Amino acid sequence: MSALLLRNADHLVTMDDERRELRGADVLIDGGVIREIGVGLRHDATTIDVSGCVVTPGLVNTHHHLYQTLTRAVPAAQDALLFGWLETLYPIWSSYTPAHVFISAQVGLAELALSGCSLTSDHLYLYPNGTRLDETIHAAAEIGLRFQPTRGAMSIGRAQGGLPPDDLVEDEADILDDCIRVIDAFHDGSAASMCRVGIAPCSPFSVSRDLMRDAAALARDKGVMLHTHLAENDEDVAYSLKAFGCRPGQYAEDLGWVGPDVWHAHCVKLDAEEIALFARTGTGVAHCPCSNCRLGSGIAPVAALRGAGVPVGLGVDGSASNDASNLVAEARQAMLLQRVAQGADTMSARAALELATRGGADVLGRPECGRISVGARADLAVWDVSGLEASGSWDPAALLLAGPTTVRDLFVEGRAVVRDGQVTTLDLPKLISRQAEMTRELMEAF
Repeated sequence: MSALLLRNADHLVTMDDERRELRGADVLIDGGVIREIGVGLRHDATTIDVSGCVVTPGLVNTHHHLYQTLTRAVPAAQDALLFGWLETLYPIWSSYTPAHVFISAQVGLAELALSGCSLTSDHLYLYPNGTRLDETIHAAAEIGLRFQPTRGAMSIGRAQGGLPPDDLVEDEADILDDCIRVIDAFHDGSAASMCRVGIAPCSPFSVSRDLMRDAAALARDKGVMLHTHLAENDEDVAYSLKAFGCRPGQYAEDLGWVGPDVWHAHCVKLDAEEIALFARTGTGVAHCPCSNCRLGSGIAPVAALRGAGVPVGLGVDGSASNDASNLVAEARQAMLLQRVAQGADTMSARAALELATRGGADVLGRPECGRISVGARADLAVWDVSGLEASGSWDPAALLLAGPTTVRDLFVEGRAVVRDGQVTTLDLPKLISRQAEMTRELMEAF
């Protein structure tokens, strides 16, 4: 891999430990690592002019369901709350094949890349018709994003009092065996890793206590992270109180689901005691503001979480509840919601960008990502602020107030995934055409 020199950035927003912002700066990257930062750097490297641009760390997405890009704006699910939304979509997802999951993942990953995302997690918790986690892993490898897939699962179907249909749940022994398989086959714990596998039983209303406990023990034995949905809305909390006799935070603590190796999605309804628990244990949160708005779940207490010291990152969530996979839009929505809830000075544009960069990287256990500093991985997003979106802006580095929502360039491990606004690693028009064909077939079947 040849060295690259990004030269003369109008604004270099580093998100390093000092939160430095540099003017007219250069970044030298080589071997997948940031080697030098400064003004007027000289090196025998391929030079890319980034004048007229803001350069940030690649953005980090901490929660997604990539398989859902085939089911955007399904009419019967457009105005439903979480449980009804799931019940509408489960039958469609039951008909998926491995090809559906692969194509859907590639579309979601391409959309993320164009929004500046270099590192994303994914939560695949249903495996119909021979589908495996491998489909999403191969999709991410082809497009070139840094990937943190999680082996999700559902084991409690309707016959046992759960929410999912019985044909979408799995035997718990089989789930754990497959977790071992995918970890052994794909997990790479190195700093340069392009794929780290996690374990992610879907939610308290779709798996047993035993599976949650066993999953935690297995993850710690294998040295991988844990992920699930928690306290997403009032229905979720009511289910926990009725089924387990405790709030979601207590449920998580009782089963070993707190700690720096755990991150929970949503957490809209955490109370003060649960926030203190997460802060004390270093448990992370994936904040998904657009999905929470779309499903009417509420506004997560992000200001309180951050004030208490809870690690918080952003997640776009699945495209069946967000309708998009744009991490810049997610960061702006996070900023706006906190301002609506608590005042305009509650979250700045830079604080929201921090959630989308180093905040998310820290939640995913990747402190080598999400910042531009010497020795960090060479994941950088280049934003052209010379166009219409930023025209008239007095502060181009405040991207979330007035700036583009797609990148000019995206580098992941020093490789160009997006150049001049185009994905370089796959044929996007062909991919979109295939996705449209699959969507039509699903619509005709349902």
